[in-house]
Amino acid sequence: MRQSLYGGLWVAVTLLATTSTTQAQPFAETSSIPGRPEVIVPIPTGKPDQNGFYGQVSFTILTQSFGLGDQTVAFRGLIDSVGQLTGLPGTYLGSGVPALTTDQFGRRSWQPGYQFNLGYKFDNGLSVYAKFGQAVKQKYSAGASGPAAPFFRSRPDLADTYLTAAVFNFPSDYAGPSVKTTLDLNPNFPPGNFYGIWNGAQTMDIQFEQSFTQGDFAARVPLFETEYSRVYGFGGLRYAWFMERFYWRTVAGNIDGIAFPQDVAIYTNTLSQRMYGPMIGCGNEVYIGKRFAVGVDVSAAGLVNVAKEKVKYKLGDESTAAGRKRVEFELVPNANVDFNLMWYPIEGVQLQAGYSFQSYFGTRYMKEPIAFDFGALDPAYNIKAFRFVSMFNFGVGFFF
Repeated sequence: MRQSLYGGLWVAVTLLATTSTTQAQPFAETSSIPGRPEVIVPIPTGKPDQNGFYGQVSFTILTQSFGLGDQTVAFRGLIDSVGQLTGLPGTYLGSGVPALTTDQFGRRSWQPGYQFNLGYKFDNGLSVYAKFGQAVKQKYSAGASGPAAPFFRSRPDLADTYLTAAVFNFPSDYAGPSVKTTLDLNPNFPPGNFYGIWNGAQTMDIQFEQSFTQGDFAARVPLFETEYSRVYGFGGLRYAWFMERFYWRTVAGNIDGIAFPQDVAIYTNTLSQRMYGPMIGCGNEVYIGKRFAVGVDVSAAGLVNVAKEKVKYKLGDESTAAGRKRVEFELVPNANVDFNLMWYPIEGVQLQAGYSFQSYFGTRYMKEPIAFDFGALDPAYNIKAFRFVSMFNFGVGFFF
């Protein structure tokens, strides 16, 4: 009986040498155990005690740290830009209550995704593999409308039914409609009292997008084995990519509520962080019987972060635009811990459920995503001491 269990353990050990999150190999029990019938399934899986290719496909769902700081985008009211109405240019009309902030995005969400692994195992137990995973882009959105002020309360001049943001230093292409309010119809003054698309706008919308991609290319070697458990090491190259984008759209209609494409201003801030570097780790798997096994993997990496920042203002008709690009380099340490439960229903097949916790130290984030100075597009970025990714995975693997 001891030899039978040992044989089953060795057959399981060599089935799937997959990645750090899904590298469990089957500790399958052999069909020679008394009372257990032979399982015959007509699929082209191979024998785990031989060399060959193996692969795994997983469904994932993850959540990650929110890479955006707090910033007020717009207020309720108008600015007398030329001073005809108040006698002083720059005088604010209205309550000045914040109408749109990045706090309105709400709580973090879970992102679905996928992961697949492909590797080859040699006769000596060494295996090489490649892993790639990606999460579906997660979008957060918020907006404000000038005419729909809270409880429709406003001053007698209806100033609070408009939205204003503090954009300045912009060219005349972004002047917007000359007649926005009834105040522009005053026969004693010419129109154009509220200069700029962002001064007296009707609607503003903001969005924030996040996506995450990861991958490993590595080799794995057995280190120590007993009848019911084994320890292994792995090392190679790791890749991670955090992609984030902030979007802000402002619409300034005329007094009739009509806005043309040249009356729409669009601002985007894109932060792309691709990280590359060496990775090393170790793991332990324990056979618990009934074709089940549990495992834990721990790995660490030193990644070089290539952070690309891209900021842009443009009109809705795309007749004019202004932008700025910048590339920053930083060292980002990374540590991962993976827990897995494996089941081997038949020879050459593995079902798995697992949880992965990933941490990245020193990535960048948009502290204040909007650069209000049109002439110097330099929004505030900062270093995020801890960025976390929590991921569940459910997959199936085959040995060929």
